[in-house]
Amino acid sequence: MRFDQKSARGVRQFAIGAAIANLLAGCATVPATPPALACVAAPSDLRAASAPIAAPTPAPNATAPQRPWWTHATIYEIYPRSFQDSNGDGVGDLNGITQRLDYLQSLGVDALWITPFFPSPNADFGYDIADYTNVAPEYGTLADWDRLVAEARRRNMRVMVDFVVNHTSAEHPWFRESRSSRTNPKRDWYMWHDPAPDGGPPTHWPSIFTGTTWAYDAATRQYYYHIFLPEQPDLNWANPEVRTAMFDVARFW
Repeated sequence: MRFDQKSARGVRQFAIGAAIANLLAGCATVPATPPALACVAAPSDLRAASAPIAAPTPAPNATAPQRPWWTHATIYEIYPRSFQDSNGDGVGDLNGITQRLDYLQSLGVDALWITPFFPSPNADFGYDIADYTNVAPEYGTLADWDRLVAEARRRNMRVMVDFVVNHTSAEHPWFRESRSSRTNPKRDWYMWHDPAPDGGPPTHWPSIFTGTTWAYDAATRQYYYHIFLPEQPDLNWANPEVRTAMFDVARFW
């Protein structure tokens, strides 16, 4: 995919705007634009139906307009690895969060925002996702996730998934296919570009973390774009197949 810095910045801003809008709306729908960073979670029987889960509707009030839930909710962010270890292996997990729900409820928490718990090489503490539809073994299982969501709902607490839409891990099967050859069907799922005339990166754009935003792939003799780490290649949201795949992930959860 060929693009300039202005268009790349526009795509990122559009994705962020759509993410915030959907988070505030409770992720009641999955739009035809980049999805939200966090979505209300569903148990496995609802995930199988492949349908987005609407946020609960407050009871109508005849005397005053209803405010969106997020305008008055207390949202508690949890990094699972360091929150609560339930099995003594030294790593926090989903069951540990479930064990602490009564405590969180006592604090007046209305919703939990759980940072990425997906399988990951952990180059960026879980924000480099290698599998969007599973739970990393150190955090538990999908059954543990379902139990957490069910117990939170029983306490009238929402659970939100930290859904990373900008990039995947370089270990994700999509990127492994994309970098396998220039003619692979998933080549355009990521942002590839020929070298500059001098053989260097296509632009001088700096990464948010360090160095350039471009990483060279010797096998296919092109650069791929990464706004964060080289281990986090950016998805090409201009590709409708990417949008479809990511919307399917949102529906899964």
